[in-house]
Amino acid sequence: MNELERILATDMTQSFKYPIILILDDVRSMQNVGAIFRTADAFAVEAIYLCGYTPCPPHRDIHKTALGATETVAWTHFPDTISAINAAKEKGFHIYSVEQTHNSTSLQDIDIQTPNPIALIFGNEVNGVSEAALAQSELSIEIPQWGSKHSLNISVSVGVVVWALVCDMKL
Repeated sequence: MNELERILATDMTQSFKYPIILILDDVRSMQNVGAIFRTADAFAVEAIYLCGYTPCPPHRDIHKTALGATETVAWTHFPDTISAINAAKEKGFHIYSVEQTHNSTSLQDIDIQTPNPIALIFGNEVNGVSEAALAQSELSIEIPQWGSKHSLNISVSVGVVVWALVCDMKL
């Protein structure tokens, strides 16, 4: 892989990170968690907070989709999402949920002029972001969709939102 000029996994933990924390609110699928780790590595996200019953590494089903990213992305498990939100707030992160709500803001309308640290809450595959977490959020971000389903897999949502915000951060 040297011809692709990729950073070595051993150097990744010390390299530049975008000031983004991904908070996973009771995500149930190990494959989704692994895919999110892989996306977090790809976009140099600062950390992942795994909350409640969200599965944690090490586990073979997480590793199958993470492809080693559990070793390159910092992560912490919290007993509940509110504890994770409070930890992110203590570090100065703005709290945004990624959820379709009555007052959500379309992703295309989010404009980050400075590299504000952002914690993004992604919810359970069936129930979405919990009401308690939504109540702690400064903003709900909605991914615009034009198909009949109006929902995306959580791992796809993470990729779409993180890519858009990293491009917008202008670091």
